Amino acid sequence: MSRVEIIVAVGRDGAIGRRGDLAFHIREDLRRFKQLTMGHPVIMGRKTFESLPKGALPGRRNVVISSNPDYTAEGAEVVHSLKEAVELCTGSEKVFIIGGGQVYAQAMPLAERLHLTRIDADTPDADTFFPEIDSETWHETERSEQASDPSGLTYRFITLEKK
Repeated sequence: MSRVEIIVAVGRDGAIGRRGDLAFHIREDLRRFKQLTMGHPVIMGRKTFESLPKGALPGRRNVVISSNPDYTAEGAEVVHSLKEAVELCTGSEKVFIIGGGQVYAQAMPLAERLHLTRIDADTPDADTFFPEIDSETWHETERSEQASDPSGLTYRFITLEKK
C-alpha cells in the first residue's frame, strides 16, 4: 500500500476553508504544496476539486471522492470512498490527501505523515476545519523558522510523523 501523507494549511483555530475556498492564500505555502505533491497522486473530495481554479492539478494523478455515482471530474478519476481512492493508487510510493475537512478526518487514521503550514491567524468566518491532532499519536520531525507573507500573515512549515 502507498504511504498516505496529508498536506494542509491550517490557522490557529483549525480553519482551513471558507465559502468554498482556502482560508489562507500564502504564495510560499502554495509553492511548497506544488513541490511536495508534484509527481504523486493527490486525493481530494468533490468540493476541493471544484474549488481548484484551473481544474485538475497538472503533473499529478488526481483522484476525487464523491458519493454521487454519476459525478464526473475532467482530468481526474472519481471514486466513492477514501479506501477506494488509496487502493487505486497502489504502486505509488506515496499519496497526498489534499482536502477537504471530511476527507482529512477520514484520512487521519491512515496517514503516516502530516505536512502542516501553521498560520498564526484565526478565521472567524471559516466553515471548514482540520481535525484535532493528537499529540499522543504524532511527533514533530521538522519545523521551519517563522516567516511572513506580504499581507503580514506569519506562518511556519511543520512536519509530523506518526509515532
